[in-house]
Amino acid sequence: MIADGEFTRRQGFAALLPQTLMLMRRALIVNFRIPGIIIPPLLISAFFLLIYDAQLSGVSGQFLPVGHSYLGSILPLSIVRAALGGSSIAGQTIVTDISSGYFNKLALTPVNRAALLLGPMLANALIVALQVSVIFSVGVLLGLRPATGILGFVPTMLFGVVLGVGFSGLTVGIALMTGSSSATGGASFLFFPLTFLTSTFVPNDQLTGWIRYAAALNPISYVLAAMRSLMNEGWNVNTLLIGVISAGLLFACCFSFALYGLRVRSRKI
Repeated sequence: MIADGEFTRRQGFAALLPQTLMLMRRALIVNFRIPGIIIPPLLISAFFLLIYDAQLSGVSGQFLPVGHSYLGSILPLSIVRAALGGSSIAGQTIVTDISSGYFNKLALTPVNRAALLLGPMLANALIVALQVSVIFSVGVLLGLRPATGILGFVPTMLFGVVLGVGFSGLTVGIALMTGSSSATGGASFLFFPLTFLTSTFVPNDQLTGWIRYAAALNPISYVLAAMRSLMNEGWNVNTLLIGVISAGLLFACCFSFALYGLRVRSRKI
């Protein structure tokens, strides 16, 4: 537990970084003591990567452009699902602190309020980065050869991390408003349909009917397209830029919701 005296009495931006780092470190220690909340999302994502590649790679030539690897197309989907599966980690950390009374004690100190959110969310980001690294390694073992080489791993991981932190903003907001572990865990499933309302298994131009329009409105579609371009096309600046904007907008919306949840929680203290 972090003692109140460890926090600087100064408020404002100057105190934000050290306070965030201390809360992030604490959240990492707490989370790694419970492997059950970290390992399952990783195993599920790796499992689906193996299954989809085994079942569909043989017929991928019917809908993928020449020279495109189906493994390179499906791996970003596994990364998105890992980010989604781990999104409740930050929220559950806050629920635990609320239940123990630690969060209320912390909120009564001069700690920067943004640090209360950023600490657990950045810890979540590091866990997602670890999960993405493992999934990428599994892809390489299966024969993945990214068009951007090993350097393409860095932006691919960053996309996964931004999505993971963005998704966690929703669960953090729910955790702060309800203090309920069940509600927080269920919140992550609100994003689950978004992984299917997109070019899940085939390129966007192969979609027809209503799902084509749904995919066009889904920000995850553009993040997937950006990661897939890194795997199969190379450094496509326009596609990457659109992916960055989409991931950024998703993060901004979810973080704003987390801030709203913090205001709701502050009124209860």
